[in-house]
This record gives sequence, structure tokens and C-alpha cells, in this order.
Amino acid sequence: MFKQIVLTFFTVFGITTISNAQLAHEIGFIFGPVAFQSDYGQRHDKSTNVGNTGFGIGAVHWLNFSSARNNNEYFNEHFKIRSEISFSFTNFEHFGRWVEGKPSVTKEKLKAMSGKTSLINVGTQLNYSPFTTIHEFERYPGSFYPYLSIGAMASYYSTHADSSLGPLGIPATTPDKYLTPSEGNQYGFSTESGVTFSVLLGVGVQYKLDPMNDLLFEVRYQGFDSDWIDGLNPNRTFYKENKAKDSQVWFNFGYSHYLEF
Repeated sequence: MFKQIVLTFFTVFGITTISNAQLAHEIGFIFGPVAFQSDYGQRHDKSTNVGNTGFGIGAVHWLNFSSARNNNEYFNEHFKIRSEISFSFTNFEHFGRWVEGKPSVTKEKLKAMSGKTSLINVGTQLNYSPFTTIHEFERYPGSFYPYLSIGAMASYYSTHADSSLGPLGIPATTPDKYLTPSEGNQYGFSTESGVTFSVLLGVGVQYKLDPMNDLLFEVRYQGFDSDWIDGLNPNRTFYKENKAKDSQVWFNFGYSHYLEF
């Protein structure tokens, strides 16, 4: 399945990098912390958000039509097509009010639980700058190119759930909510690999260093079509607090270089 994802990326990348005089290309990379919103810890809790933060890195290709003569000047000057392959990794623990306060058997089981997940993402986004045209940005070093982005990705994930008390799946090590079958699985936890899809929404800005090089910063939301990415998915029929699917927020720094053909 991983080979299929990589093949899909290079197919998309190959289509978008067909060289002709009407296309402008950039290549670069992104990296930065990834705040994973999962079933570990307490949602909207600072200690959870900080504690369950991982790291991501990616290779990026941008394509625009700013040199085209196709009577669609607004699209040519305000939109870029972005292809990306990226990797992220996050370790998980339970934080927040579910493990704080007066000790209990359940709290000790939660404290002992841990997990980790890695993701390889392949996808495409559309970047839109409502305020600055591509030619204006390219012309002036020191200028900014703010943008919004929307897109989709296919992701290969590998997740692992564990406990320092012993193997999960028995009452002595596992909180009751994770012993309940969930979405066809024997338990509400899983150590598995699989493929899922996600939607992307982001906002960012590029900074013009010189005619051929830019820096960038962006914040991006990635919402998955699965609740098993972190390895936990309590049965939502009985446990309403776990109704949201997994997601993560990227804080990316990056660099891009313009290609000449």
C-alpha cells in the first residue's frame, strides 16, 4: 500500500512538472512542530497540546501559470498548485484532568498508557493570495506573499499503543473504556498500519529573500477520515467525549527555490 501512495505522488508530481514556457516552478522543504489532537489526554488542554506535540518535515513543489497567455489573468496571478510528500512523528501520553487530582486505579492505568504514530503524507493543495500578485511578489526582494490553502492528502500511518503496566487488553492494565469493542475492533485501542485520507486548510506567508529564493511560514490544519491514527478509538456510542476524529495542526517553517528552464 505504501508503494501505491508513493507512485501516486510521483504521478501527480510528474503531471504538474511538465516543462513548458508557460509554467513557473518552485521546489523546497518545510519542517516544524505538529500538535496532534487525539484521544490521548484532554481536548483543548494546554498540557495535552504541548505534551502530544511531534515533528514534521516535507518536500514541496509549487507550480503557477504567471507566464501563461490564456486570458485567465486573475487565476494566473493569484493561484499556485502545490504538491507535497511529508513525514510526521508524534509520541502520546494522557494529560489533563483525567490523570490529575486524587489518585485512582483508572488514573494510574491512564498514566501508564503511551503511544506513538508516524505518517507519510502525499497530496496536492491550491494556494490563493487575495492581496498580492505573483509578479508583484517576484519583482521586489523583501516583499511578502500571504496566502490561503486548501487541499487533500492520502496518508500511510503506523501506530502503536502500549502500557508500562503490561500488555494492553486485560483489566489489570487497561481502562474499561478501551476494553469495549469499537468500530469492528476487539478493543478501543489498536496497534496497526493503514491508509487514510485527510483534508487540509492553511494560512501562510512567503518572504522574498532575492529573485530566486523565498522563506515561508504557515499554520495548517489536517483533519483525518479516521479515528485510529493515534491508536485509540473508544466506542463513541458509550463514550461521547471521544466523538471527534483525529487531526493535527502543523506549524511549518520552510524555504523555496525558483527553477529556471
